[in-house]
Amino acid sequence: MEFKDYYKIMGLERHATQEDIKRAHRRLARKYHPDVSKEPDAEARFKELGEAYEVLRDPDKRAAYDQLGANWQGGQEFRPPPDWNAGFETSGRGFSDADAPGYSEFFESLFRRGFGDVHPGRQSGSTFQAHGEDHHAKILIDLEDSYQGARRMLTLRLPEVDAQGHVGLREHTIEFTVPKGVYAGQRIRLAGQGGPGIGQGQSGDLFLEVEFRPHAHYRVDKLDVYLDLPVAPWEAALGAQIEVPTPSGPVELTVPAGSVNGRKLRLKGRGIPARHPGDFYFVLKIALPPADNEAAQSFYRHMEKQFNSFHPRSQLGARP
Repeated sequence: MEFKDYYKIMGLERHATQEDIKRAHRRLARKYHPDVSKEPDAEARFKELGEAYEVLRDPDKRAAYDQLGANWQGGQEFRPPPDWNAGFETSGRGFSDADAPGYSEFFESLFRRGFGDVHPGRQSGSTFQAHGEDHHAKILIDLEDSYQGARRMLTLRLPEVDAQGHVGLREHTIEFTVPKGVYAGQRIRLAGQGGPGIGQGQSGDLFLEVEFRPHAHYRVDKLDVYLDLPVAPWEAALGAQIEVPTPSGPVELTVPAGSVNGRKLRLKGRGIPARHPGDFYFVLKIALPPADNEAAQSFYRHMEKQFNSFHPRSQLGARP
């Protein structure tokens, strides 16, 4: 996927004001409109211009795009880091699935998630009232928070346009509860902590979309949790009772005799403790002792003779 330099597409500097962006779009839209333009690539340029304008005219999308940094050049191979927009609060301007074919893969990779729909305004009687916009933010939590529940403080960055038309970020800190059993992709709703209402209208809500931080030991697949569990060759061959960690505390695990590398051992209902809990899986990884001294090397040579009829690659059709 290629990085798109939206500023270059619109012929702008990164410090351009919102008014500069509008003027550039009006000028270039007239130049490349397919109905009037004589340029050979007018249609492609017009589409590319529209996408750039969609991002830069919107303070939320522009601030998010700017977070990626100014070191990328248009056309470079690009993949956004999975947590690139964590802690970034938006006021909900996104795009629908119906709009998706009009945008590039680059645009979709950044803005398909985390930019929800604007909450519509509402009127009541003769006095105008508008419900505040719902805000959205992606947050990272520890896996253990889902198992135990937690109270957390979080600093969010909210895009704002100053009096000169420049987009900046205002930081503010919130306190919230991580409910036990929350899973990746679930949203935590903080009522009344979104955009302010107009007149007597209520404030919008803030929705925190949960993702898990990478863990040193565990990995998560929906509601199931996995641990690659090292076992000694004799534990796998002969069976063993071993104490192993889980996010909810250590457990005694039976390794059946004759286990092979990659075998999965399941603890039913010990995954994410949601309403319908997931399972916890131990994936056995046979760990070989190092042959780093003469005694160990002699032991391995003895094993080679002892198991001379064992051919580990026989299933591949390889000769012993």
